[in-house]
Amino acid sequence: MENFEPEIVAFCCHYCAYTAADMAGSKRISYPSNVKIIRVPCTGKVDAIHIMKALEKGADGVYVAGCLEGDCHFKTGNTRAAHRVVQVQKILEDLGWEKERVAMITMSAGMGERFAETALEFTEKIRNLGPSPVKQNKTITQAVS
Repeated sequence: MENFEPEIVAFCCHYCAYTAADMAGSKRISYPSNVKIIRVPCTGKVDAIHIMKALEKGADGVYVAGCLEGDCHFKTGNTRAAHRVVQVQKILEDLGWEKERVAMITMSAGMGERFAETALEFTEKIRNLGPSPVKQNKTITQAVS
């Protein structure tokens, strides 16, 4: 577990979170390279199945990063995304997983520092939780085979 480097998937809104990530890069503010960004037109387009699929494929944690509350370019996309994140958290709890593996984060386009801080904090949180149960089950299955 000492060498565990979590795989993080970040679904980022094109207008705010993705632009904030770009700003972090422009300002040379580093954030963990294990955060894989998927740019989406709006976080409202991120469905629960997308989050669950990322976890199924081996992500140790997933966050959805969108516009600040009340500032969504598509009016209520970030609100819909936040509700979906809560739904996925409930599903994870029902499965016996830690609900903290999934989060909703809001920021504006000018918050490059916040993007980097969020990526670092979320990575640390997932590192403390350990590998996802999907990876743990694969390791057990491989050891038994």
